[in-house]
Amino acid sequence: MEELIITLEQEYDIYEQLIPIAENKTKVIVSNNLQTLQVITEQEQIMIEKINALERKREEVIVNIGTVISREPSTLNIKMIIQLLEKQPKEQKQLSEIHDNLKKTIQRLVQINNHNKSLIQQSLEMIEFNMNFIQSTRMSPGNHSYNKGASEFDMPSLQTGMFDAKQ
Repeated sequence: MEELIITLEQEYDIYEQLIPIAENKTKVIVSNNLQTLQVITEQEQIMIEKINALERKREEVIVNIGTVISREPSTLNIKMIIQLLEKQPKEQKQLSEIHDNLKKTIQRLVQINNHNKSLIQQSLEMIEFNMNFIQSTRMSPGNHSYNKGASEFDMPSLQTGMFDAKQ
């Protein structure tokens, strides 16, 4: 049980470290600093690899707990283990606290990441709009300025390779 608590605490610590990184990522996305965004993404990737390793360890511990208490490990979750610890109030309290802390931290991280996802989506839509606008001005006849021969305009030849992929 102690190994499960330690593993969950380590996961919690990493998730706690991810929150300021994700908040900084929001600022970087808004400022459109792609180089810093790449550095932040690399930091996140390293931390995610650590979380994945801890998740594998947690799964192993759950299998061991399932074996000890004669339960199928696939049916066990943290809440169920907390309930099974009625005769061990100290471990029950520790596990319950770390479970609640993890849940709150992960919810906060999901919230920040959803916001970042929305910002990136908006940025991509703006890029697409700008590309379509530029493309439409290149495809339109004339140069859109008035001069002596305003009634005359040159028709550019059809430009190959210019199309709207959404149509």
